Amino acid sequence: MALRTSRPFTTQSVSGIKNALPALRTKRSLTCRAQAVSGRELAQRAAAAGAAVLLSAGMAAPALATEFDILGEPTPTKAYFVDDASVLSKSTRSALNKKLGILETVTGYRVEVVTVRKLEFETDAFAFADKVVDNWYPGDAKKDKGVLLMVTAGKEGAVTGGEGFVSAVGDDLIDSISGDNIPIFAEEERYNQAVLSSVDRLEAQLNGQPVPEAPKRQDNVRQRTYKTKEETEKGKTVTSTVVLSLLLIACIVPMLQYYGYTARD
Repeated sequence: MALRTSRPFTTQSVSGIKNALPALRTKRSLTCRAQAVSGRELAQRAAAAGAAVLLSAGMAAPALATEFDILGEPTPTKAYFVDDASVLSKSTRSALNKKLGILETVTGYRVEVVTVRKLEFETDAFAFADKVVDNWYPGDAKKDKGVLLMVTAGKEGAVTGGEGFVSAVGDDLIDSISGDNIPIFAEEERYNQAVLSSVDRLEAQLNGQPVPEAPKRQDNVRQRTYKTKEETEKGKTVTSTVVLSLLLIACIVPMLQYYGYTARD
């Protein structure tokens, strides 16, 4: 049996291998480039997704605002409001700047209006308002400074400030604004009216003018569509009397008629 021997390399075989090597190198280069492009595309897509997340987080930030945003605000020097709850209209903001600007020029008292959606850490409105005043006007600087705070979620508010401001406003008006103006209008979600009516009363008091009356709560009087127990019992008594009377008449009248007939006979 003859043994099969390996085919010897010829000059043509070596030449074919040499000719194939450039093609292999080109294919490998194309593969590496394709992988590199794919990697760059993945990186770009990841970067775009990350930017979208950051953008959405930035847009949602105002909805998550808390009292720390107020305490982080620099001391107001131009505007007379910090509307962190975003409930004040453009006309209300303009009116506040005008009213409170004139008030500061005429009387020397500076009042800032602050709105916040809710209080999470310092839940007492007056305590938080005191922190705002102390943060903006430390020491003797707060003497003639005041803050009107409105918490929209809690439908509550506070009026506080330095010793000179609180003394000029008076406890009665402070209690009336925090107990009437702010909660009454806030419960109806009339936040602009709550702020403006409160500022009008503060402005009048600090200018020595007659202070407008506090708003009155509108209690809805419900029409009763049902009878009370007394009315029901009274109706039953009248009905029973009428029924008994009819029964007596139905029994007595035939008897009288029968008696009349027999008496004639």
